[in-house]
Amino acid sequence: MEQKQRLAILGSTGSIGTQTLDIVAAHPNLFEVVTLTAHRHWEALADQAIRFQADSVVIADKTYYPPLKKALADHPIKVYAGEEALHQVVRADSIDTVVMALVGYSGLFPTVEALRHGKKVALANKECLVVAGGMVMELSARHNAPILPVDSEHSAIFQCLVGEHSPIDKLILTASGGPFLHRPFEELDSVTPADALAHPCWDMGAKVTIDSASLMNKGFEVIEARWLFDVRPDQIEVVIHPGSYIHSMVQFADGAIKAQLGTPDMHLPIQYALTFPRRLPLPGQRIDFGALGHMEFFKPDLRRSPNLKLAFECLKRGGNTGATLNAANEVAVEAFLNGQIRFTDIPRINRQTLEKIPILEHPTLDECRETDTEARAFARSLL
Repeated sequence: MEQKQRLAILGSTGSIGTQTLDIVAAHPNLFEVVTLTAHRHWEALADQAIRFQADSVVIADKTYYPPLKKALADHPIKVYAGEEALHQVVRADSIDTVVMALVGYSGLFPTVEALRHGKKVALANKECLVVAGGMVMELSARHNAPILPVDSEHSAIFQCLVGEHSPIDKLILTASGGPFLHRPFEELDSVTPADALAHPCWDMGAKVTIDSASLMNKGFEVIEARWLFDVRPDQIEVVIHPGSYIHSMVQFADGAIKAQLGTPDMHLPIQYALTFPRRLPLPGQRIDFGALGHMEFFKPDLRRSPNLKLAFECLKRGGNTGATLNAANEVAVEAFLNGQIRFTDIPRINRQTLEKIPILEHPTLDECRETDTEARAFARSLL
């Protein structure tokens, strides 16, 4: 009998986390849930822990430890709280795979701990590679701890590269264009958070959806792709593909292009990361090419999407610029969602913060942490 893969799902109550649990429920003979974590959604976390018979849970916001502890009092489930507990649970010998579904900078240090302890990481958190890509990939190699991409674009590239021994000529990341693709540029000043959260293709959390609308998400994916696949910045291209049927492509040295296609459903890349190199059955929609008729592609308009341009600039500058950009963007997105700034203020705050924070060419993890703190403080001063 095949041994079950023992999982820690960090961010289990979010979009990626809940879809990961869908896959676990569909294949109970293959997976065992050991640890689940959430930031503050303690009720959903308690329900998940009971349903999947988790060994332990972590609530990052200590405020919610008492109600979570009470909710699980009649169950043999260990309850922990705080960010340090997140770092500790991923080290446990009882865990084989860490599903990193935390959003933003908060995913960096638990990812680092998981890799240092030789865990396979199914990575849905792009920010840890944006902030410290070189260090994260070095840890993965040194500790023989594989990183399997969960983002649909990077999973697509990974799938295109399986079995290949040819040099990469170019990576082509597709972008849906988000909800404002055809909105006149002059109207972007007045769009609301509700407008920005209405993504035409994908069902994602609020932060990622806003980043998708501003193309910051695609910019971060460009930086992530550079580290995951060890390519130069000039080997990465972004193309707008509104239908989101082609999830990304790889062009090889002979000019051949391989693409991975599918409907916009995150269950597929999550399951592939967990079961690689196998493909398991997965219910859901299939592409009907006869009904589809055509697919549309065009170059992104950097005037409408300055965040994408900023990401390419950070990729060329290197050092701690990714940490600066990520910190500023997290502050700006939260402010937009809270109605404090306009949508078009997000890239302005990002650029001004990049211009302010000194560049460190070879930052340590501690210096990345200091950059994050300094950049957040400056970005808040711009609100």
